Amino acid sequence: MDAQYNPHEIERDAQQFWVKNECFKAVEDANREKFYCLSMFPYPSGKLHMGHVRNYTIGDVVSRYQRMQGKNVLQPMGWDAFGMPAENAAIKNQVPPAKWTYENIDYMRNQLQALGFAYDWSREFATCDSDYYRWEQWFFTKLVEKGLVYKKMSTVNWDPVDQTVLANEQVIEGRGWRSGALVERKEIPLWFLKITDYAEELLADLDKVEWPEQVKTMQRNWIGKSRGVELSFDIKAADGTPAEPLSVYTTRPDTLLGVTYVAVAAGHPLARDAAEGNPELAAFCEECARGGTSEAELATKEKRGMATGQVAIHPLTGREVPVYVANFVLMEFGTGAVMAVPGHDQRDWEFATKYGLPIEAVIGDENGQAPDLSEGAYVEYGRLIHSGEFDGLDFEAAFDAIAAKLAEKGVGEVKTNFRLRDWGVARQRYWGAPIPVKYGPEGQTVPLSDDELPVALPQEVTVDASGSPLKKMPAFSDLGDGWVRETDTFDTFMESSWYYARFCCADNPDAMLDERANYWLPVDLYIGGIEHAILHLLYARFFHKLMRDFGLVDSDEPFQRLLTQGMVIAETFYREEANGAKTWFNPADVEVKRDDKGRPVSALLIDDGQPVAMGGIEKMSKSKNNGVDPQSMIERFGADTVRLFMMFAAPPEQSLEWSDSGVEGANRFLKRLWRLVGEHLAAGEPAPLDTASLNDAQRDLRRKTHETIKKASDDIGRRTTFNTAIAAVMELANALGKFDDTTPQGLAVAREAVEACVLLLAPITPHIGHALWAELGHDGPAIDAAWPRLDESALARDSIELVVQVNGKLRARIEVAPDADKSSVEAEALGAENVQRHLEGKTIRKVIVVPGKLVNIVVG
Repeated sequence: MDAQYNPHEIERDAQQFWVKNECFKAVEDANREKFYCLSMFPYPSGKLHMGHVRNYTIGDVVSRYQRMQGKNVLQPMGWDAFGMPAENAAIKNQVPPAKWTYENIDYMRNQLQALGFAYDWSREFATCDSDYYRWEQWFFTKLVEKGLVYKKMSTVNWDPVDQTVLANEQVIEGRGWRSGALVERKEIPLWFLKITDYAEELLADLDKVEWPEQVKTMQRNWIGKSRGVELSFDIKAADGTPAEPLSVYTTRPDTLLGVTYVAVAAGHPLARDAAEGNPELAAFCEECARGGTSEAELATKEKRGMATGQVAIHPLTGREVPVYVANFVLMEFGTGAVMAVPGHDQRDWEFATKYGLPIEAVIGDENGQAPDLSEGAYVEYGRLIHSGEFDGLDFEAAFDAIAAKLAEKGVGEVKTNFRLRDWGVARQRYWGAPIPVKYGPEGQTVPLSDDELPVALPQEVTVDASGSPLKKMPAFSDLGDGWVRETDTFDTFMESSWYYARFCCADNPDAMLDERANYWLPVDLYIGGIEHAILHLLYARFFHKLMRDFGLVDSDEPFQRLLTQGMVIAETFYREEANGAKTWFNPADVEVKRDDKGRPVSALLIDDGQPVAMGGIEKMSKSKNNGVDPQSMIERFGADTVRLFMMFAAPPEQSLEWSDSGVEGANRFLKRLWRLVGEHLAAGEPAPLDTASLNDAQRDLRRKTHETIKKASDDIGRRTTFNTAIAAVMELANALGKFDDTTPQGLAVAREAVEACVLLLAPITPHIGHALWAELGHDGPAIDAAWPRLDESALARDSIELVVQVNGKLRARIEVAPDADKSSVEAEALGAENVQRHLEGKTIRKVIVVPGKLVNIVVG
């Protein structure tokens, strides 16, 4: 074999072999256990970043490991290709979104292939392919027929420049994130899917999946099941005449006697009625209609309001309380109105304090003592006070008693509510899948028939910032005879909600899914960032249940196990300009001075030798210019080095700090492994392994080999802690490097250790594994090799080493029989020479024996 490790040649040869032999083409086989491993597919933005590399390397390691376990593995790859970034790039670069997208896909595919990922490329698709989204359109028409889709007027954030709806997070200080225009709250007709029909099942079925508890909690909170009371307040208009009753929902009916005002959203009918003759209130309502509506923003923004002149009649006491329009109440949540209890809700307290409204305590502590409300609301549960006939009741008793009283009076009922709202799937953008609906001259709304599908998106278009070009294209929208086609497109979450299923049968032109979906689904392991924990995962779960109910799949959940990988982070460097702006410099362009412990103390820009400020460790991003180009690392060190560093630097769920020295260390280890194999082969031919005739040194190395197999199997297969598996292999390599027995039997033990190193690393560094396995004389390729088998008998020891401590400090190490009893272990520990020195003149208080680990002698 070559004396030097040449990663580029090795990786080229391995990849050519895999492609030529279609090694990763998955074929259904009812006689084999399947394993479907899927990483969240990327948006084709132009280049892979290190977050991509980490995500996909994790998936590839698991896929290759499961293959070595004899399972039938599917690992596909595709492209989440629709969305606003392509439109923004089109506007900036004057290129059609389709051209930009497909060019990026070609580039990024080459990057993925250079990393040696074991993808079945025959299943590849992009969500902007009409062959893909035509089935989404078909399914939508079936949902319309089943009554699971509806269209209604909805209040949205509207960007008047970009002519599109904005998500709450895209509204920054009342302006559109891209255009900077003042955002309007506008009512437009939108299409919705009835996800709320599945709220209970979506909540309950979280118990069926093996997901991080944090993600389950996030989904539970988003679904937001609550038991409460819906009640109504009679309303008097400003002129004293009766108005429509006001409905509110509360999970704290125990606080009902503490209501001192009610608040409604700016878009509520009560607010509209009051604003008709009140220009000042109308202006305030219009102001409320602008600005972001994310919950985070509402929680922190200044509470503002204005009295409507109306009063609400308390349903139990008959007390009149004022009605306010408040900027923290939204029509999208609940009934668009809240009963305000400032004594026991902090938001209500802040509002009441600002506007001088009464703040009254109706909940005391467990002893019925009234709380101090001077500094804030008392939000704990307790016993009712100042609540008439309900005084002294705890929360549960008060809930039932007050709910019963409201029901008796016909003004309230117990209800189970969900925070979850139906999914608005229409977007006023061009680069998306057209919604398959047409409208007739007499107001008809009709889903398209099968023979009218797909509605292909025109691709040779000019995109500008004045709204969707589809709305200006009669050739697309005008169907003749007064019929017009819908020009809204689907929310891109639609495409990502079922792509995992289409991978199972991507080559079927005649059906959305076929029987192969039931062979592969559910996905056994799904890998992606926790930022997708709510919407994407929730919508995919909903879509899966819809497909199940239409007979397309027979499982309840799409993803059995979920792994959320941490971010890739790196140091940041900048200079502050005269105008206060910061110019960020890439770490590759900066020389960092470090202290003797490796901590950075100063930094210089290489180009001019002048200082730059250190901005700390942050997620790799374009804005901070601290990203590392995967391509440059592959070209410098090879793909296996990048993969090894990514898996060794941190457990998958934790953030990974990029380190050039760490990458170099990974490369040095692979060079060392290459040399170890070469030196072993040069030492001669091993004899057949005879485990009965091994000497102590040979048994020790063999024991180390099988300890490593046991640990790596558990770390990769069960715990997915690849870093500790790699560390164990490195320890085995160290032991192998110190083993100098070149007898035929010694070489046999060394051969077992060498092959274990190669195969245990093969899922992580597959290219060097491919080459070394061939050098070791195997006819079959490493990709078809089985995972090393554990020989439990090799783990047996004649003696084990225990640490001996005196008052917690290490004083000796002793060898004892593995089955030595407690008294024998104590005697051996107390007899150790260095231990005796530390016992002189002291009284032994206790001897603690931790079997197989240590002895701690406590003295006084």
